[in-house]
Amino acid sequence: MTQIRNEVTAANQAYAADFGDKGNLALPPARGFAILTCMDARLDPAKYAGLAEGDAHVIRNAGGRASDDAIRSLVISHKLLGTREWFVIHHTDCGMELFDGPTMATLLETSRATASFDGKTWTNPQSEGGSTEGWHVAWLTFRDLAQSVRDDVARIRNHPLTPDTIPVHGFIYDVKTGRLLPVD
Repeated sequence: MTQIRNEVTAANQAYAADFGDKGNLALPPARGFAILTCMDARLDPAKYAGLAEGDAHVIRNAGGRASDDAIRSLVISHKLLGTREWFVIHHTDCGMELFDGPTMATLLETSRATASFDGKTWTNPQSEGGSTEGWHVAWLTFRDLAQSVRDDVARIRNHPLTPDTIPVHGFIYDVKTGRLLPVD
């Protein structure tokens, strides 16, 4: 076992010991909305959106992008579990602005180990074998943060499986202040 695994299982034991009546929470989110946001560890949607367990669906991926899988989750959230409003929340200082698809694919061709970044360039500190499969992935990177929010909101709103009645809101979370900034 790893140290991290031991820490996670110990934390879970403490959490489960105080679980109380959370096992009785309803399957549909109590507050009727879903958030699509980034996987960045600095973001805690429960805190920045005032959520308790059972309140909302939170869908996370690299960049908080409106990928096919994210849209699949939003559609299930509405169609089967009744959410009535959706939020797209990207954030400042996002790592998805620091590379592009060809950079990632090229790095992966020679190594699957963690790359290094000097503030300008990504490099592989070791070459242990890679794969060309990175050329077949839509990495969904971006250069303009506000435009990425607008693009994702538009993609979700215009998707044929999104009901016209669902408001889709766009925001940027500021990692320095904790504020949600609306994007028109």
